[in-house]
Amino acid sequence: MGGVPPFGYRVDNRKLLVDEDTAAHVRWIFTRFIEIGSCTVLASEVGARGLGTPRGNRIDKKYLYRMLSNRAYLGEAVHKGDSYPGEHDAIIDRETWDKVHAILQESPRKRAARTRSSTPALLKGLLFGPDGAAFSPTHTRKGGKLYRYYVSQTVLKHGAGACPIGRVPAGEIEAAVIDQLRAVFRQPEIIAGTWKAARPQGDGITEADARDALTRLDPLWDELFHAEQARIASLLVERIDIDTDGLDVRLRIDGLTELACEMLADLGASK
Repeated sequence: MGGVPPFGYRVDNRKLLVDEDTAAHVRWIFTRFIEIGSCTVLASEVGARGLGTPRGNRIDKKYLYRMLSNRAYLGEAVHKGDSYPGEHDAIIDRETWDKVHAILQESPRKRAARTRSSTPALLKGLLFGPDGAAFSPTHTRKGGKLYRYYVSQTVLKHGAGACPIGRVPAGEIEAAVIDQLRAVFRQPEIIAGTWKAARPQGDGITEADARDALTRLDPLWDELFHAEQARIASLLVERIDIDTDGLDVRLRIDGLTELACEMLADLGASK
């Protein structure tokens, strides 16, 4: 009907046809949104891949929201607010569309609360007490409010008082560990060491690229689904020892390199 066709399509003889090269990017955008649930984070990843609009402009989160809501990708045409079967082929299947829109219908605050309650144990398997015993996640509800803790296995087996630190509030210790991880992303010596380790796997990647990849994580951290935060934490942290004096976070250098390589791969795709 004229105008610029949706990203992923081309026009031939006034008909909308799937452009397989760009349609692959559309499918990736829909699938990736289901994984991370944030258009802010997704816009950053899209930019790292060097993708732009059909007019050559940057794809920002507003453009992504419009893409994710465009029923043309279902093979439909919209007229005066109603959708009808179109004459063009779909790029996205109904199951993928429904998953995306189940996420979009929730507010960011509600979405974050839901992911926290479904995957609450960010430090599961990583936290150990002064006696070497592991801490396990647990929770209680009072007045409809959820309270999360990590409890020493020693206390669970032998009762209160069996360990100098019996339980710790989950939110506080998770925030402390996350603060340390975010600080790591900004340390020049960590960035330089990660770049040297990642360089053989990323041809043409500079130390500035490595710095950009790691520092992008800091401002985007709060936009990530809790499950993705937990994945990154388990990738980067080998062990956390808690004592009356504080925390000792032991990092996995190979995990830091692996994470950087994931992000550098996106940066490399945009070159």
